[in-house]
Amino acid sequence: MALQLGETAPNFTIESTQGTVNFHQWLDDSWAVLFSHPADFTPVCTTELGAFAKRKLEFTQRGAKLVGVSVDPLSSHHDWARDIEQTQGAALNYPLLADEDQVVAKLYGMIHPKADPKLTVRTVFIIDSDKKIRLTLTYPPSTGRNVDEILRVLDSLQLTDKHKVATPVDWHNGDDVIISPSLSNDDAKQHFPEGWNAKTPYLRVVRQP
Repeated sequence: MALQLGETAPNFTIESTQGTVNFHQWLDDSWAVLFSHPADFTPVCTTELGAFAKRKLEFTQRGAKLVGVSVDPLSSHHDWARDIEQTQGAALNYPLLADEDQVVAKLYGMIHPKADPKLTVRTVFIIDSDKKIRLTLTYPPSTGRNVDEILRVLDSLQLTDKHKVATPVDWHNGDDVIISPSLSNDDAKQHFPEGWNAKTPYLRVVRQP
């Protein structure tokens, strides 16, 4: 069965471009964005890993670490890293796991046999500081991921963990939010003393805390 939201992210120990990674120890009290790609020396993956490298600081500012994975060997990763830096203008600055034995791929359900029995699909896991899985995304090999969307969801998760709100469609950091349906109007007055705009009794729009 595929990993579900709220489950503890499985631990593993594996070699990477930045040395041996024991995932839970490496994660410590940070969030993580764990993402797989089908293979080294492939065009879409090259653009993705370069984009994550360029924007690593934005994840760091949110207390999140980046970690990539594929089933290629470590020597291949190091060779490919030179192509990433040359073509994308950013050096690989986060660990890229060498999952030759498919340990991580199997733990996280990254291989979809009907798509390809040997290669990992393009998956994304956002994992919080309690090591709980908070987001899963799966893309086809032909479609590169959207880094802005991953940052947007990370912002939403961290905001809604802290405040009794949810984020509406197409929300971006700084936009209005929705008061959690679990909060009564009386309780909402304590959290949002400046009031809110009630579109309906259950759709209460308020300025982002």
